[in-house]
Amino acid sequence: MKSTSGDSTTINIPESRNKTVAKGETPYVRIQAAHPMHDQKGGWKKGISIFDFILRLGATAAALGAAIAMGSSEQTLPFFTQFFQFQASYDDLPTFTFFVIGMGIVGAYLVLSLPFSIVTIVRPHAVAPRLLLLIFDTLALTLNTSCAASAAAIVYLSHNGNSDANWLAICQQFGDFCQQSSGAVVSAFVAVVIFVILILMSASALRKV
Repeated sequence: MKSTSGDSTTINIPESRNKTVAKGETPYVRIQAAHPMHDQKGGWKKGISIFDFILRLGATAAALGAAIAMGSSEQTLPFFTQFFQFQASYDDLPTFTFFVIGMGIVGAYLVLSLPFSIVTIVRPHAVAPRLLLLIFDTLALTLNTSCAASAAAIVYLSHNGNSDANWLAICQQFGDFCQQSSGAVVSAFVAVVIFVILILMSASALRKV
């Protein structure tokens, strides 16, 4: 723009170029500042995913170990004749049968969930695999808890009996059977604790997305 007053002429230089440079620098600064924060969050989520994978391996061992231990629990009391024997086996009790089937399902699910856990390690910011694991972990936790709780009640009765219902404590005679079934129940509760940790970790990771 030019303005004339008498013999003097004033020329105003536009500042559009300076404003353009300033506008060009602002996104560059923001991009540079955003990358470290993005990498920091990605590293935190990747650490959770790695820990998730390790815990799943432990839960798989606990669940399958519980199913195998209960499924192989059997004891026969020695007597003089083979036609008169007392035998205790897991399939004599429907609760223990349910325990073996249920923990087998939980263990199979944990094996199938390992590839999805690996996906969350490779892609820490992926929401779909974490959400899928959170939903199915909750369902598996429900089944696992029901199996462990019902079997724990039978194990308690086997050790202590119930005088009101006239149920005898069979663990005085079938010691090996009770010891093996008790170990299976403890292993199942270990899997329950790991599932709770997995669910809390997945929920925390989704909340930070």
